[in-house]
Amino acid sequence: MTKPRRRRQQNRRDPSPRLRDSRPEGHAIPQIRWWMRPWLISAFLVLLTATVYSPVRRLPFIDYDDPGYVVQNSHVQNGLTWNTFVWSLTATEQTNWHPLTWLSHALDCQLFGLNPAGHHLTNLIIHVINVLLLFWLFQKATGATGPSFLVAALFTVHPFNVDSVAWVAERKNVLSTLFFLLTLGAYGWYTRKPQWQRYTLVAVLFVGGLAAKPMLVTLPFALLLLDYWPLQRITAWTHPSEQFPIPQASMKRLLMEKLPLLALSAASSVVTIIAQHEAIKPLHAISFGDRLQNALASYALYIWKACWPSGFAIYYPHLFDPTLASSPGAAAWAAVFAGVLLLTVGSAIVWSQRRTRPYLLTGWAWYLGTLVPVIGIVQVGMQAMADRYAYLPLIGVFIIVAWGTAELANHFRVRPAWREISVVAVLAVLSLLTVRQLRYWRTDYALWSRALQVTANNYYANDQVGSMLASEHRPEALHYFEEAARIAPLDPTSHEAVAAHLQDQGLLKDAIRNYEVVVHRSDDPHHLVFAYTNLCVIFGELGDYGRAREAFARAVRQDPQLTGMVIRELAQAVTAHPADEGYLRLGLLFEQGGELADARYSYEQALKLNPNRAEAQKALSHLEGAAGNSPGLTKSY
Repeated sequence: MTKPRRRRQQNRRDPSPRLRDSRPEGHAIPQIRWWMRPWLISAFLVLLTATVYSPVRRLPFIDYDDPGYVVQNSHVQNGLTWNTFVWSLTATEQTNWHPLTWLSHALDCQLFGLNPAGHHLTNLIIHVINVLLLFWLFQKATGATGPSFLVAALFTVHPFNVDSVAWVAERKNVLSTLFFLLTLGAYGWYTRKPQWQRYTLVAVLFVGGLAAKPMLVTLPFALLLLDYWPLQRITAWTHPSEQFPIPQASMKRLLMEKLPLLALSAASSVVTIIAQHEAIKPLHAISFGDRLQNALASYALYIWKACWPSGFAIYYPHLFDPTLASSPGAAAWAAVFAGVLLLTVGSAIVWSQRRTRPYLLTGWAWYLGTLVPVIGIVQVGMQAMADRYAYLPLIGVFIIVAWGTAELANHFRVRPAWREISVVAVLAVLSLLTVRQLRYWRTDYALWSRALQVTANNYYANDQVGSMLASEHRPEALHYFEEAARIAPLDPTSHEAVAAHLQDQGLLKDAIRNYEVVVHRSDDPHHLVFAYTNLCVIFGELGDYGRAREAFARAVRQDPQLTGMVIRELAQAVTAHPADEGYLRLGLLFEQGGELADARYSYEQALKLNPNRAEAQKALSHLEGAAGNSPGLTKSY
């Protein structure tokens, strides 16, 4: 007789207290706490951002890019007029085509005039919207409220992003990121139900982002990354998403889907190259090898500063600037080595984890890819890197940090209270660092002095500090100019500043030597005309009228209109603030330009202000001898 088999209990309870989930541990569903409701988190993020960045309402415009974008831009100051709209569509000022950015500045001028508080407030409002969009996009796509909150919180308070929020001229950065995130949201809507109408919205928002800043050309590649994770759209690569159920497609189809967006990226790239052609450094200025090494070093330095947030500066000198006195030191090569190690080992680890931890690949490729347009392979300007460039790319790093820490916390069964304490501590430290960084934006002097403190071989910052001190007639300005010229002996700008200061101090022979560096090293007409006209003045003061005439002729050959403008500006300056030195310089330029009546009047005014001015007496005697003592000469300016 067989025994009846015991029926298996179908509803037996699992003794394990852990929730079982087929997703990576970073996606594990934690215990829902009352404060993790999305609307409460959103309110907290707004409050946190507004509190940390509240000092921006007291910040001024700075004298670096802000004049060109707002303070001295008559088109922008006219507000939102039809003429401003037409101008914005064709303008390539500031070496960029970004009509939407111009129009946003024009709107601010219409609303706030030239009150910097309003302009800063707009930057802050856009940053707040970006923070909220970032949180909601990842929360909706993944269902992981905690990691999504951490990504947004790190993004809002990391001091790396101070430049983008506190700098009015960086409106293009926060505005383009706004359209980037809006495009991601529209793309998520499109993937739910792929239709051409929804795709059109994606394309329109993408165009808006490109019209704010062309750095967004990498967005189609970012969409492919999101197809992989968290949307999980790629057939045979991932299982369909449970949190955000959408139809899957083959990689080939997804690539074809991005072709119209890639065409927009290509068109934007062409327009950008045309707009930036004067600022793009040719290969003979910085070799491709040096650009590649600087790019690798910059990738490593961005990561280092993200993990150890210190030493932020408005300008970082290029590691391989050919105007420097010596080749890059050990620190530069160490950074290059770190970059190579980071890209090879880091990428290998990320790739090996692509199936179990897909957030690693998305975050890492996001960081590497979105930095490509500004990493320096196409070198615009002479900066090595810039804090503002990291505003969008570091989201990828924050994704890795947020989901990685969540996975580690789940693996080691860290209690929710300890998780929350740790997150609060990190955000508190970053908030304090951001508040401290904002203090350096209170004055131009504080901003550039800070750059000198935290960077090495920063001749550009030395020039900036020296110029500010020189404008206040402080003698210590010469120290900064000389330091800049010592660091970069082949840089014409540094020698121009030294020469001008030496000329004002009456050290004419030393000034000649520095002006000669400018004329031999620069191909900029503005630098050359400035140098030649000042050499004309110096030779005239020394009584060498032949060389003075030759220097003036070279200035005219470079750019006759620019030479005339230099003379007119000097005439306006000495009329507004009469000084014997100014009238003497003006007279010497008028004489070499053939304006003898104006030259005589200028020399007489110099002697009237200082009867003992020997150079003016000698110049007047020379003029009268050359003109045959003509009594009919009269002043014309």
